Amino acid sequence: MSIYGVSFDPVGKQPIVLLKTETGNRYLPIWIGHPEAASIVMKLQGTSAPRPLTHDLLVNILGELDVEVVRVTVTELRENTFHASITVRQNGEEIDIDSRSSDAIAVAVRAHAPIYAAADVIEESSIAYEGDDVDEDEIVDEFRQFLDRVSAEDFAETDEE
Repeated sequence: MSIYGVSFDPVGKQPIVLLKTETGNRYLPIWIGHPEAASIVMKLQGTSAPRPLTHDLLVNILGELDVEVVRVTVTELRENTFHASITVRQNGEEIDIDSRSSDAIAVAVRAHAPIYAAADVIEESSIAYEGDDVDEDEIVDEFRQFLDRVSAEDFAETDEE
């Protein structure tokens, strides 16, 4: 899967990361927290914080320990929450580590690791875009324009309600 983008749920103002299948026209929306959205958007935009954020720190530590992030997988949807695993390799052995999907995606972006979703997750939770005149270049351009207008600060938590 690839990250199609990060946006806001227009009703609840909750961030959503939208994953797209590499082939076909299926999209998997995953509601995430504001800090994770900021982390993902920051990396997608090629910007960085003055000091490492949590996901940067994790990937830096793994690198120093000679641990490679092999892939992340959205494994299931349980009680309205997506679960994921981060697969790492150390000394030739692969280890699956339980993770929140948002953290796994933020790590994948930083480690340049592929993102997968279990077939049953895609079947049960993805949305198919059924338009006849699908112009993916136009859709991608529109989303890039959105990303150009948004910054990590847009996802910052505030005390206002």
